[in-house]
Amino acid sequence: MVEGAVKILYRRIYAHLKETLFYSLAELNHQIWNLLKTHNNNKLTARPYSRKELFLEDEKEKLRPLPEARFEIKYQSHATVMQNGHVLLSQDKNYYSVPYQYLKKKVKLLYTSSAVEIFHKYNRIAIHMRNYKPYVYTTNAEHLASTHQFVSDWSPSRFIDWATKLDPVVGEYIIQIIESRNHPEQAYKSCMGILNFEKKVGRERLINACKRALDFKIYSFKTIQKILENNLDQIDFEQKSESEQQLPIHGNIRGKQYYN
Repeated sequence: MVEGAVKILYRRIYAHLKETLFYSLAELNHQIWNLLKTHNNNKLTARPYSRKELFLEDEKEKLRPLPEARFEIKYQSHATVMQNGHVLLSQDKNYYSVPYQYLKKKVKLLYTSSAVEIFHKYNRIAIHMRNYKPYVYTTNAEHLASTHQFVSDWSPSRFIDWATKLDPVVGEYIIQIIESRNHPEQAYKSCMGILNFEKKVGRERLINACKRALDFKIYSFKTIQKILENNLDQIDFEQKSESEQQLPIHGNIRGKQYYN
C-alpha cells in the first residue's frame, strides 16, 4: 500500500513539476502544496469520499499530540562516583553531583545536547541541565553528604587537619579553598591535589607556594600548580633590591618628565 501511494503521488505531483522551472525553493514548495491539496480532495476511485474526508472521519480523532520537545539523540559514558559526590562527564570535562549514597559506585551517564541523566543499575539517580563549560561543578545541594551530616572518608575537617599538620599557612589556604566554593564537596579534589604536592616537591616548597597564593588571594589547585611549575615559591620578592625592580633604560619607555 505504501509503494502504491508513492507511485500515485509521483504521477500526480512530480509529473506535473518536472518540466517546470522554479526560481526559489519557496516557489517550488508552494506548488507542491497546491498539487497535494488537489490530490487529497479528489474522490477515491469507486469511492464516494476523498482522502481528506476519510482522514477527518476515521483517523484525526485517534491521533495523539506531538511531543512538546524535539527528539534528541542520547550518548552514553561510564564513570565512578568520586569521594566528593560527583561524576565526570569526560566529553565536556564537567562534574555532576549524585546522591551521597552512591560514593565509589559505578554509574552510567546518558546525555543529550541539553541534559545529563545518571543511572545506577538501570535506576536514574540524578538529572542535570548540561553545562558545556569545562572544569565546572554542577551540583544539587540535596545530593551532598554535608547536607545530610553524613561522614565520608573525605570531609572538610580531614583536609584542614591534614594541611594544618604540615603548616598553619597550608591550613589557612585549604580553609580558603573550601570556603570559596558553594559546597565543600566541590573543593575536595583541589584539596587532595594540593596536599599531594608535598610528596612531589617537598613540604617547604608547598608552604612557600601557599604563602605566595595567599598573597595573590587566588584559591585553586591551578594556582599552586603554576607557582610550583614556575618556581615562584623560591623567589623572595620582599628582599629584591630597588634597582632590580626599576624599569630598564629603553628609548620607547616614557619617563615622568614626559607628562610635565
